[in-house]
Amino acid sequence: MLRRFCLALSTALLLLAVPLAAIACGGDDDAKPTPGTSPTAAATAASSPTAVAAAYPVKVTDLLGRSVEIKAKPKAIVALSPSATEFVYAAGGTIVGRTSSVNYPEAAKAAADVGTAYQPNPEKILALKPDLIVGDSIIGGQPALRKLVEDIGVPVVFAGADSYQKVIDGLTLMGKVLDTSNTTKQKVADIEKALADAKTALGTTKVSALALIADRDQTLYAAKPSSYAGDVLAKLGITNPAATQPDAGPFPGYTAVSAEKLIEYNPDFLFAITPAPEPAPRLSKLIPTIPPFKGLKSVTTPNHVVEASSQLFLEAPGPRVIEAFKAIVAAVTGKPAGN
Repeated sequence: MLRRFCLALSTALLLLAVPLAAIACGGDDDAKPTPGTSPTAAATAASSPTAVAAAYPVKVTDLLGRSVEIKAKPKAIVALSPSATEFVYAAGGTIVGRTSSVNYPEAAKAAADVGTAYQPNPEKILALKPDLIVGDSIIGGQPALRKLVEDIGVPVVFAGADSYQKVIDGLTLMGKVLDTSNTTKQKVADIEKALADAKTALGTTKVSALALIADRDQTLYAAKPSSYAGDVLAKLGITNPAATQPDAGPFPGYTAVSAEKLIEYNPDFLFAITPAPEPAPRLSKLIPTIPPFKGLKSVTTPNHVVEASSQLFLEAPGPRVIEAFKAIVAAVTGKPAGN
């Protein structure tokens, strides 16, 4: 969805000097034969009706609804987006190839660069002799990009996230693909607990907030629940004044917000997302300097205009949703994450 626009937009932001116009948007842990098991015991287990079947080959349905057969445990994986990379590592796997913008986890940075998430290089991918490609189901839903990846001739599964539920689905998928379902079940349990803890920390107080990005034409866009950032706010029970507005502008799941609309919404908090790295100005610093916005509750109340992580909320949605929950709770409660 939104991320398909961010590469070109972020590049443009770095070239701009004017304020608001410059802003835009491990391992296999399933049951294995115990070392030292006798041949007789192994044979008995294999013939038992309750014996666990071999993990491979396995058929999975990926997040684009494609049926894919994984014939053997993947050992050389290429991941084609930051989110895809994080799903692999969260499931206990590692990669040999990555896209150029990947910077998490640290271990992934040692993998070979195979191009961008929007223009992966088939020759570079094939040179790594992968036995699995993990594409991004949000970016990879584009027909031309999907065909390019599928035509490489290596098994491909697509995983990605534009919602909390897709994070859960992506982890579950990768657990099946890598035969690490015990690991991913624990990850899912951790995420569910983090959501419950965040809701408890926020309590019953009603809070309103908008997650905002901006384009180079100075237009603001608010995340709706159909976007990842908007869905995270919704899962925490935070009121989104723009929730029912129609999509408007180039970013799916976002609606354009005029100055008049933002003043009308007047939310308690503004979570500003700036995808371009420093030294591009932060949207959270620019909004309070714009005359029509100086009377907003979020602007007049200290620390209520918050710079939200572009990585967590826009560029690499996925297993780090736990950190996204903690960041919002910390901002709203004024307490450090985890307290």
